[in-house]
Amino acid sequence: MKLIQWTALAAGTLVVAVSAQPAKEQAKAPPVVTPGPSAQPATPPSDATVLFDGRSLEKWEKVGGGTAAWSIADGATEVVPGAGSIRTKQAFGDAQIHVEFRMPKDGGEGQGRGNSGVYLQSKYEVQVLDSFKNETYPNGQCGAVYGQHVPLVNACREPGEWQTYDIVFREAKFNAKGERTAKARVTVLQNGVLIHDNVEIDGPTGAAAVTVETPGAGPLMLQEHGNKVQYRNVWARELGK
Repeated sequence: MKLIQWTALAAGTLVVAVSAQPAKEQAKAPPVVTPGPSAQPATPPSDATVLFDGRSLEKWEKVGGGTAAWSIADGATEVVPGAGSIRTKQAFGDAQIHVEFRMPKDGGEGQGRGNSGVYLQSKYEVQVLDSFKNETYPNGQCGAVYGQHVPLVNACREPGEWQTYDIVFREAKFNAKGERTAKARVTVLQNGVLIHDNVEIDGPTGAAAVTVETPGAGPLMLQEHGNKVQYRNVWARELGK
C-alpha cells in the first residue's frame, strides 16, 4: 500500500510524495551470506567530508532543530532513546556515503531489535536493523530500501560486531517546472557485499523527515527508533554529475 500526498509549490506546481508501505506478505526473505572478517574503521579518502570522527557531533543537529543529544564514548555515538533523530548540517546531492554501525546485544525481536536507519537526503531510508537470525518482513529488514526493495542477500554480522554500509546515491532529477524526470537511485554494499545494484527509489520511504520530493540537496539523517544502536566513522564524498 502506498500513501500519496500532493503538495503545492510556490510556482503552482504539484509534487507527488509517495510513502511506500511494506508489503509484508509478498516478498521472500533473501538468502543469508557470511561477510568477510570485520575490519578496522575504514580510513576516509582525502576528498571526503568527515561527518563523525568519534569525538564530536558538531556537524549534526537534532531533526526539527536543537543540539544533537546522542552520547559519545570510545569513538562511537550511541542513539539515546527519546533524544530524536539527528541530521547533518551540510546537505548532499549525488554522494558516496560510508557509515559504520553496531547493534546492541540486548535482544528483542522483529522490528524491535536494533532498529534505526540511514536516510539519504532525509527522504530515503536504508534500514538499520539486527537481522542476524531475526525474522521480519523482508523489505523492512537490515539493508532494505525501506518498504520498497529487499536486499539481494542478508549480509549481517552478529550483534556486537561493527558493520559497514557503503552507499552510492544519485538524487532524483527534475525539470524547470519542478516535475520529476528521473527517480533517485542507490547502490549499497553491506560489509563489503553488494545488496542493492543501482535500484530506483519510488519516492520518500516511511518515517522520512522530508516527505515531498523537490529539487535540491538534503542532509543525511540517522534515525532514533528507541534502540541503542551505535555509529562511528561517518563520511561522504560529493560526486560529479
